[in-house]
Amino acid sequence: MRVWSSKFGAVALALTGGILVGASAYTAQYSKAASYLTNDPEACANCHVMREQFEGWMKGSHRQAAVCNDCHAPHTFAAKYATKALNGFFHSWAFTTGRFPDVIRITERNRRVTEAACLHCHESITSQIHRPGGNEISCLRCHAGVGHGGAAH
Repeated sequence: MRVWSSKFGAVALALTGGILVGASAYTAQYSKAASYLTNDPEACANCHVMREQFEGWMKGSHRQAAVCNDCHAPHTFAAKYATKALNGFFHSWAFTTGRFPDVIRITERNRRVTEAACLHCHESITSQIHRPGGNEISCLRCHAGVGHGGAAH
């Protein structure tokens, strides 16, 4: 009886593991997960809710100079992929549970990443700007639609 119980447990564990691996592989294939590791802006448009942002970028001034990762991911390897992993997890969670806003809004963390990208790429200009009291300036406050041609963030 004990042998049958341990065999049943092993089979149940293997079956559960197989289902999890299969479901994960299907989800990764269906969502084109590998495309998110690239710099291809089409990857950002895999999701239908990002279509407006992608089309805005296609018409915007930054299309000639930057792709999504240039503005929405840090510029160091580890920080870039950590941000992509974190955002990927939360995006997957939101779409799996259906809990995402109709109008896409940038999170505070991602706003900081984007602001840092502005300052990085435009350093020759921004380094000359006086910051009263050492306060950080907000590029997005005045230039919110630049990267997306006026599309909402």
